[in-house]
Amino acid sequence: MRQFDVFVWSSQFAYSSSATIEPPFTDPALGWFFGNNINENLEKSDAEWIVFANETINIDRPFLNDLAQAIEGFPMVDAFAPRVNCTVRNDQANENFIGGYLLQKWNGFQMISENDPVQMAKLKFVAAPNLHVVAFSKRIIQRTGFLDTSLSTEMGILDLSLRMLHAGGKMFSLPYLVTNKLKDTENTTAFDPSGKIYEDSVAYVLYKNFGFLKNIPFFMAHPSTLKNIWKNRKKLDEKRDAAILLSKLKPNYLKEISI
Repeated sequence: MRQFDVFVWSSQFAYSSSATIEPPFTDPALGWFFGNNINENLEKSDAEWIVFANETINIDRPFLNDLAQAIEGFPMVDAFAPRVNCTVRNDQANENFIGGYLLQKWNGFQMISENDPVQMAKLKFVAAPNLHVVAFSKRIIQRTGFLDTSLSTEMGILDLSLRMLHAGGKMFSLPYLVTNKLKDTENTTAFDPSGKIYEDSVAYVLYKNFGFLKNIPFFMAHPSTLKNIWKNRKKLDEKRDAAILLSKLKPNYLKEISI
């Protein structure tokens, strides 16, 4: 069994051509999968840990070594939300990092503040990663299930992060577990679940995982999303029942990953 399998995804990948993409480096303990057919690739994976990474993220040996040390140091953790260094080249005076997310009742999610050195220095549990890169243990994926294919890849990762909570999983943020945005790539802050373009998808994910009453503040702040929820309510209710059946999520932990 390999230690890591890295799933590199992008909306630009064509399934027919993804097999021809060359990985940046090879290692017997590492497998690479390219493309957005993630569930199909999960069937093929036999690694202990799965790393989902957008094509704009640099997955290199130092990052994987740091991740291996984090896994060894925190064996009770089922997933890790790395920070991403998005600092523009040759502009170290204006550092730009993005991290994991906590639940926020009005907007759904709020990123851990990068402007609060005390907060960023803490080791803490989070509700979701920054969607560009995340590591899940194979055991928690097996307990949780694969990605919801009715959602985009980034929203599927968000949904998986929340469903994992019901399966008893926990996601950890370590300030020193950092990877980098590849040079000359698109704006890495694009996958922001608190952004307006994701309102309907976030409403879908929140309703699916926590129901209507828990998310009343979000729906009050984003009333236009209710139309889509009502339209898909039957399918969503079935998915919610499956997600929260025998849920192990405790109110105290939910409070810990909320802001």
